[in-house]
Amino acid sequence: MATSIIAPATETIASKPQKKLLQRLWKYRSLLILAIPGFALLFVNNYLPMFGIFLAFKNLNYTKGILGSDWVGFDNFKFMFASNDAWMIIKHTILYNFTFLAINTVLAVLLAVLLNEVRNRILSKFFQSTMLLPHFISMVIVGYLVYGFLNPELGFINKSILEPLGKETIAWYASPEYWPYILTIVNTWKSVGYLAVVYLAAIVGIDQEYYEAARIDGAGRWKQMTKITVPLITPVIIIMTLLAIGRIFNADFGLFYQATMASGMLKSTTEVIDTYVYNALLVTGDTGLAAAAGLLQSVVGFILVITVNRIVKRFSSDNALF
Repeated sequence: MATSIIAPATETIASKPQKKLLQRLWKYRSLLILAIPGFALLFVNNYLPMFGIFLAFKNLNYTKGILGSDWVGFDNFKFMFASNDAWMIIKHTILYNFTFLAINTVLAVLLAVLLNEVRNRILSKFFQSTMLLPHFISMVIVGYLVYGFLNPELGFINKSILEPLGKETIAWYASPEYWPYILTIVNTWKSVGYLAVVYLAAIVGIDQEYYEAARIDGAGRWKQMTKITVPLITPVIIIMTLLAIGRIFNADFGLFYQATMASGMLKSTTEVIDTYVYNALLVTGDTGLAAAAGLLQSVVGFILVITVNRIVKRFSSDNALF
């Protein structure tokens, strides 16, 4: 008798959360229907391609298909690291990305603060649009813009700056020592505007009462920026930094391939993981190598994001991404 009494009660308790879930789903059915296209796009673009992870451990035979191809274990990864230049390429990828991250973050915050001081609405919108425009320009076009400046014979720098000053012209696409600086300038020009607009949106959302109280206490612009603006947008800076760190092992292929015009003479300073894999594919057509490189980049990026987020969480749990 006891069992017959307890069992229905247990069943009733267990079914309550399910009923609540169904009620909530039915309540927000309209929103869920609207979200279906977004979920479908996310699944097709982000999750369905994960099936290609198998390629990193296989020797792809197109007649057999992905599942039917022979397993090769970690041979694709071994091939990627077999080159004498492998560690140099990894070093380039990491150093360039850390440099881009540091410079772009500092300049973007500074530009956002300066833009916030522009009181004329029309000028503010003009400056925002001007800074944001490079972000949307194709890297192919950017490559030709860079070529217009650095063309050895007709480029702006050689023809309009160095020659009038009596200086010897430079064969830019045969001089690798200049390209760490050139690539940094190009990346900053293309990326910093987008970050500045993101940080400006965070600054605009700050309650103006903080600034009014600071002005009453006699705080100048510098004090307001360092004691109010930067601390209050720190969570946004951390989020953007964490997202950038997640791609620290991924190079901007367009920047390193298009801006350099794929010049082989620049590889000693401009070769990164993405261009190395692309060039290897052109020679060998090895799909497994590309899959191995992509998987390695994703795994390293995931580990870096988790690690840095845990470090941030240890010092300030409110500013952590998750």
